[in-house]
Amino acid sequence: MEIWIEKYRPEKVSDVAGQKETVKMLEGFIKSGEMPHLIFAGPPGVGKTTMALCLAREMLGENWRDHLLELNASNDRGIDVIKNDVKEFARNGSITDGKFKIVFFDESDQLTPEAQAALRRTMEIYYKNVRFIFSCNYSSGIIPPIQSRCVIVRFRKISLEDMVEALKKIADTEKLPVDGEILEAIFENSDGDMRKAVNILQSISFIEKPTVKDVFDVAGSIDEKEVVPLLSNMRHGNFVEASRISTGLIVDKGFSAIDIIKALHKLISREQTSPIIKRESFMALAEVELRLAQGGSDNIQLDYLVARMCKLSTENL
Repeated sequence: MEIWIEKYRPEKVSDVAGQKETVKMLEGFIKSGEMPHLIFAGPPGVGKTTMALCLAREMLGENWRDHLLELNASNDRGIDVIKNDVKEFARNGSITDGKFKIVFFDESDQLTPEAQAALRRTMEIYYKNVRFIFSCNYSSGIIPPIQSRCVIVRFRKISLEDMVEALKKIADTEKLPVDGEILEAIFENSDGDMRKAVNILQSISFIEKPTVKDVFDVAGSIDEKEVVPLLSNMRHGNFVEASRISTGLIVDKGFSAIDIIKALHKLISREQTSPIIKRESFMALAEVELRLAQGGSDNIQLDYLVARMCKLSTENL
């Protein structure tokens, strides 16, 4: 069985979903045959690695893999990889037709400060031979001397429209019977992460007639509809019933307190209520999330949340 995230990985810059402005910029580099050092910054699953590989393929042409050094800084994060692998690759000269080679550092914000400092000098010495592409979640993880030598390219989370379009192409190719509601549910569960979305799509492909519920089950997340009764009872100050519902979500349906908090946050974000109630609700959710991160009990913390939200509602009737 072929993994879909690899099977459907784009091969051209123009095919990468959801990054239209970035595509325009990089196509300009491809057309000119020149490019600066680059930092691709953005959340996971938005196409940073794919875009770097597409750019390398189109810039370097045939046998592009021979002229690309691909490193993952979460594994190769120390100064030794700079002194050995990178410098050796760089000093061997450029491609015979005069083009430069490319070094791609994935997760480059994981490089140690010492490794980044050594890399800065390498970038200066071998600029004629090599261009560097750094991929990271946050550009702040890259030291200022490297940032100043690069063009920083911001990648955004994939929009609903772009993700649904990309997923539909895959579903049509695989003859997978999914409708718009299912694709929107995948978007909701992927948080703008295309890699996660494609994995969910492939997982539900093994189900004969997949449904929205299957999407949530595969993603291991909670449908907002599951917490509507909980929020409604908290808003009416019905502590006993709200506590019963929250316990059932954990014990009977297997959701974690964090799952429930995230679903409540989405509901409250769209809720038509007073600014005071919305503000205090968000503060209560944040406090409980922190306590859970510190090791608090799911049941106890949810009962605390229910009590606090019920009290908030009765105080603001």
